[in-house]
Amino acid sequence: MLHGYIPPERFFPYLTWTEIRDMPDRENTVILQPIGAIEQHGPHLPLVVDSAIATAVVGRALAQLDSSIPAYALAPLCYGKSNEHWHFPGTVTLGAKTLLDVVTEVAESVYRAGFRKLAFVNAHGGQPEVLAIAARDLHQRYEDFAVFPLFVWNVPNVAASLLAPKELELEIHAGDAETSLMLAILPEQVRMDKAQTEYPQGLPQGSLLSMEGKLSFAWTTRDLSRSGTLGDPTVATRKKGEQIWASLADGWVKAIGDIYGFQQPRAEDIKR
Repeated sequence: MLHGYIPPERFFPYLTWTEIRDMPDRENTVILQPIGAIEQHGPHLPLVVDSAIATAVVGRALAQLDSSIPAYALAPLCYGKSNEHWHFPGTVTLGAKTLLDVVTEVAESVYRAGFRKLAFVNAHGGQPEVLAIAARDLHQRYEDFAVFPLFVWNVPNVAASLLAPKELELEIHAGDAETSLMLAILPEQVRMDKAQTEYPQGLPQGSLLSMEGKLSFAWTTRDLSRSGTLGDPTVATRKKGEQIWASLADGWVKAIGDIYGFQQPRAEDIKR
């Protein structure tokens, strides 16, 4: 069961080298790298949240994907850059340079195998910048390599319509959305009796500066939360989680199809 949520026929590590060698249209085959983290998510959620979400969403999308679209998921990359959480026991973190090296070398291995479309499907908010740098550098190095640094929550989904206004404004970690989704994905690992509400504390008032806005400041989770939670998980439900999971999967079916049909823009090839 190494494939977990990913359909076994779509799980890249289950292929043999000869199957990859003989695969037609490798240039347009979509390779997906789920990326998460092993980090604290408050007293009510397990460390695996981001890795579980990335893998479960990719897996459900691949199960729904039209069989005519060639797409495979690599084994999930469960460790990420989580040093904003390292004051809380259990968090396992890579440094930014280490993560950059890891995803770059994974991507180069994919490229050497003849594939030309790779998507990082990331579920941890602490590392999009690293993945964007990796993607840009890889494409600069290999001009025929289309690399997509994507965030699992950025496809169209229903989460915003299910959350309270305060949650939409201030929740960023282990709140209603993630807890609801985990109640759908791994319900036996959620400790709802330990859930507690805590929003970011000490934020500058009446200022242009904010946690994650256009003018942001550096922070660690300990600066803002005693519990490690930044949101309200007490209102989470499995029903909301099922709705969010289904809508994320639908969004990723569309995204994978778009990647399959993507052609790298080439301004020099456009006739004036």
